[in-house]
Amino acid sequence: MADKRDYYEVLGLKKGASDDEIKKAFRKMAMKYHPDKNPGDKTAEENFKEVNEAYAVLSDPDKKSKYDRFGHAGVDPNAGFGGAGAGGFGGFGGFEDIFDMFGGAFGGFGGGGGGRSRRNGPRKGSDLQKAVTIEFTEAAFGTKKQIRINKYVKCKTCGGTGAAPGTSKKQCPKCNGTGEVRTSQRTPLGTFQSVSPCPDCNGTGEINETPCKDCGGTGKVRENVTISVNIPAGVDNESVIPIKGQGEPGINGGPDGDLYIVINVKPHPMFERRGQDLWLEIPISFNQAALGDEIVVPTLEEKVSYKVPAGTQPGTVFRLKGKGIKSVRSSRKGDLYVKVTLEIPTKLSGKQKKAIEAMGKAVTNECYQKKSSFLDSIKEFFS
Repeated sequence: MADKRDYYEVLGLKKGASDDEIKKAFRKMAMKYHPDKNPGDKTAEENFKEVNEAYAVLSDPDKKSKYDRFGHAGVDPNAGFGGAGAGGFGGFGGFEDIFDMFGGAFGGFGGGGGGRSRRNGPRKGSDLQKAVTIEFTEAAFGTKKQIRINKYVKCKTCGGTGAAPGTSKKQCPKCNGTGEVRTSQRTPLGTFQSVSPCPDCNGTGEINETPCKDCGGTGKVRENVTISVNIPAGVDNESVIPIKGQGEPGINGGPDGDLYIVINVKPHPMFERRGQDLWLEIPISFNQAALGDEIVVPTLEEKVSYKVPAGTQPGTVFRLKGKGIKSVRSSRKGDLYVKVTLEIPTKLSGKQKKAIEAMGKAVTNECYQKKSSFLDSIKEFFS
């Protein structure tokens, strides 16, 4: 998908365009590149398919939202980024969508062959989406999951044709295999043609006289399927992992759709993730902060020792380089940031209270820079 153009760019729009702007841009581009206006022009035909594909995504609020979040990883040229079991975009990318939108208005351009030749061609199956929840450490180091998904698969009895074994579908005599019928209507402005799906074959162009008993002639059946998913190290919430060919069966011999795994990561009891960096709060005592001490710092892989310098203030942050999470796109690892918090003792015994009082008398205000400065400010304010 890396070589695909941005859908907004295809329609000549900026990201955030309104529904009306998207619709107007689509109509303009569709009229410009329509095959009936550009007979034999392969470039115009490809541009027409690209425009139809872009509109199929941006005109649907749900699909547009997924595209804005995931880009081309969240949608596919010929099928939608729908939920598990959802129909996806169905056949977008073929010419039938635009013919439906304009109600056959292109029939008068002369020929109309573009729509008929593509209506019954191979189409990619619908894409599926599956959410998978993993542990924090699994996201950090990568893991392998076996997931179960209920989806349509190709019928083994008929091989996906929909016809009973030993038989085959026949060309529809009413539409001669085109899947559509045309009617003409005379008006004061001239004769207009309209195009509609063939009522005898429901627009498929074929008649199935002996449908497969196992799939009822659809060529597919529902099954619970187990799929192995390799989750790379460094994934985060809402990361998307595409798995080619694990969507639903293609139509008329087209390729199978894809499966998109959306990752949910459970929170960690100690670590907070910020991009590739980790953050951790460690409480220390007054004497550790004042005199300095060597403390134990946990990381995701091991325990390390860190020397807290004397005079460390509450809220001080130390960085441990390379102790964060690996990037999905490179071998670089983030850092671990340790924030020191000062814990005040509670539930003191009488002896402990006297010891703290003695220390308070011994450690005068001059030892506290901030406190001493604040007291001087008070004196100056009231003098």
